[in-house]
Amino acid sequence: MKRWLNPTTPGGLIAIVVLMFGFGFMLVPLYDVFCEVTGLNGKTGGPYQGAASQTEAVDERQVTVQFVANRNANLPWEFAPEQEEIKLQIGERKQTAFYVSNTYDHAVVAQAIPSVSPAQAADYLNKVECFCFQQQPLQAGEQKGFPLVFFLDPDLPEEITKLTLSYTLFDISDRAAAEGY
Repeated sequence: MKRWLNPTTPGGLIAIVVLMFGFGFMLVPLYDVFCEVTGLNGKTGGPYQGAASQTEAVDERQVTVQFVANRNANLPWEFAPEQEEIKLQIGERKQTAFYVSNTYDHAVVAQAIPSVSPAQAADYLNKVECFCFQQQPLQAGEQKGFPLVFFLDPDLPEEITKLTLSYTLFDISDRAAAEGY
């Protein structure tokens, strides 16, 4: 058995390759768990699942939310927020949008990945409606507005007076085609 695990034998080399593949395969789920446990990376959750969200402020405190639009280098779309920042009171529901234009000469499916900074604010940003919840297909030359409706939870720590909500668009056309999208 020891000879089989020896890294200089063919069996040992195969075992190393299998272990490396397994580690690579598990890296993304492990990273997601790590980020969830530590609060790093500012990942946001899915759609808000609570009771109907507030439309009016529940706290006088104002917070500035900045919006940033990025796109993966492999996706030459034009992508920008409707507003670069919004001031809102805690609990106040706000609506804005991000605008995109498919500059390709063919249809593309993209997915937006959100991130919040500072990371500890991610748990207090509640998205009622967000384009990041679904894949976004656009035909060649098509332009769209992607809606975003959100509010800040009243438990947002007092020291957070400004947060940044950033979206990065990725071309997922190949994956979407494999899924039959």
